[in-house]
Amino acid sequence: MNHFSQSGKLDWDSTYEIVLALIERYPDLDLDAVGLNELNQYIVTLPNFVDDPRLANEGILSEILREWYEEVNP
Repeated sequence: MNHFSQSGKLDWDSTYEIVLALIERYPDLDLDAVGLNELNQYIVTLPNFVDDPRLANEGILSEILREWYEEVNP
């Protein structure tokens, strides 16, 4: 379940909303060249990201990367 607060703030549970924000911010990024550490940096520097960066783990990051890939390659 994705959680997107009324204020537009992003947290680790807002995976789909994070993907949409990443697509908007990095429209021409080659996802095949993005590693999980790099992805983590992209996410925690999004303007509306408010969660604790230390809560990221491989599972969350992999899910976001997969959703991002599926969103731009339907």
